[in-house]
This record gives sequence, structure tokens and C-alpha cells, in this order.
Amino acid sequence: MENDFGELKQDKSDTKEKVYYGLHQHGILVFNVATEDEIRELKREIPNVHLQQVTQASSDNSDLQDNNFLYKPYFLEKDLEKGKVINFPSLKNKNEAPFLPRQFVESIPFSSDKISEILNHFSINRNTKDAQTIKETIKFCEATARKGQKQNCATSLESMIDFSVFMLGTNNVQAIATEVQGENQMLQKYTIKEVEQVADGVNMVCHKLNYAYAVHFCHGGGRTKTFVVTMIGVDGTKVKAVSICHKDTSLWNPKGLPFVVLHVKPGTTPICHFLQDDQIAFLPFEEAY
Repeated sequence: MENDFGELKQDKSDTKEKVYYGLHQHGILVFNVATEDEIRELKREIPNVHLQQVTQASSDNSDLQDNNFLYKPYFLEKDLEKGKVINFPSLKNKNEAPFLPRQFVESIPFSSDKISEILNHFSINRNTKDAQTIKETIKFCEATARKGQKQNCATSLESMIDFSVFMLGTNNVQAIATEVQGENQMLQKYTIKEVEQVADGVNMVCHKLNYAYAVHFCHGGGRTKTFVVTMIGVDGTKVKAVSICHKDTSLWNPKGLPFVVLHVKPGTTPICHFLQDDQIAFLPFEEAY
């Protein structure tokens, strides 16, 4: 067992980073006020070398241009329409952190008061970006859930499944995730080819966090509709994207990013978003269409 875990640590021994990083996720912090950095990011999501091409793509979709957003991470259910063309970056997250068996992760501390022990375990210098990321991820996981919310950071596949059974109240659970055929991270046009509703009811979504191994922030999505949306990019990238539409947004922050980009108010209309390919949606199997 020790040899297996040692091999994992050796996988990145020839690099300066010992933490796995993904791309920015807009979907987790819907209860927070949108920051200027978040808003600015949506206006310059890609390198300047691609700006002319994306600007032209935006000009073909006038509903995506208000406030000069290059794309909108949130959208309305009516936007999930066959034949519609949208601007969107690749949903391939690039966070390749592997799951470790439960017996491994349970032997490794995961708490703010054990930071020194954790950094020593992974041979991470406390003055590095990786050390700061370790601290931030654990702090995020230790935050108290908001009233009426249930959440958990799953540090293994086994603990993720256990929490999904607890959240959904059934052992008959299915898991779905976005599939991306292509490596392109550039923002580009995608044409929606097919929209399939796969569930209508409660679900649980797990978002992969930056850490030394796979850690997922899992939470209840509340009353939702879940869709699988087949799209194809102008460069040929094929995507089967999981889209979650939240029916009740009344508890979301009225100054949060969804309402900044959509110009709607909390609780007035369902709000949808795609899941990146390292995020997992859990659904009661009997709700599958």
C-alpha cells in the first residue's frame, strides 16, 4: 500500500507543483456577491490572440453581447434549444487529480489545525502556491453550511457515494458527467444538436477542488431539472454536457454572478449552468427518463 501511494507522489516529483489544478468554476459560489475579477474574467476569458475570432463569434449572437460578456456561465432553460449557437469555453477542466482509496486518505489529516503535518506528508514547502492552495481548499471545506443546505467534501470515491445515498435517500443512485471529445480550451461557437431531459427533482452535484489528490465539494442542488446537451464546436470538438437548471433560486445572493449576467431576480425563473467534465451529478435512478 505504501508503495502505491509513494508512486502517486512521484508522478509530479519532476515538477514544482504537487497540487492538481483545474480551471475556474463559477458554479459553486452562487451565495456570494459577484466580484469585479469574476465579471472581468467573463470579458477576457481567452488570450488576446483569439480575441478577434471570438468577438466575431459574439457578433453573430446579439443576446450574448450585453455588458460585453464573451460568454455567460449561466443561462435560462429556454436557451437549451436545438440549433441554437452559443459562445462557450471547453468544458474540459484539466484537473487530473486521482481518487485515492478511502484507507489511504483516512490516514492523512484533512483539517486546518493539521496543515503542517499535511504539507510535510506531501513534501510541500509552506511558502509556495501549493501550500496556500492546500490551506484554501481545506478552509473552504470546513466552512459552515448555510441554513437549509447540506454539503460535504468527499476525499474518496467511497465517501462520495456514501454522501450521495444520504443526500438522495436511496441506494438506487446514478451518476452522470459531461463528456468532451477534444482538447481545445479556446472559447468558441458551439451548436446545440440535441437536448435530452434526464431528471426532474432533487440531485447532488460534486465539484472537483484543487488539491494533492481528488477532493470534491458535494452539495444538494435542490429542486432541479437535469439535461444532457449534445453540442459540437466550430473546431469539431464534440460535447455531451450535463446541464443543471435550478428551479428555486430565492436563497441565492441577489448580487451574485447569475443575476449580474442574466438581469433577473432571485426566485423569479430557473437558472441553468453546465458542469465541467470533472464534476459529477448524482440522481435517484427512478427519476431517470
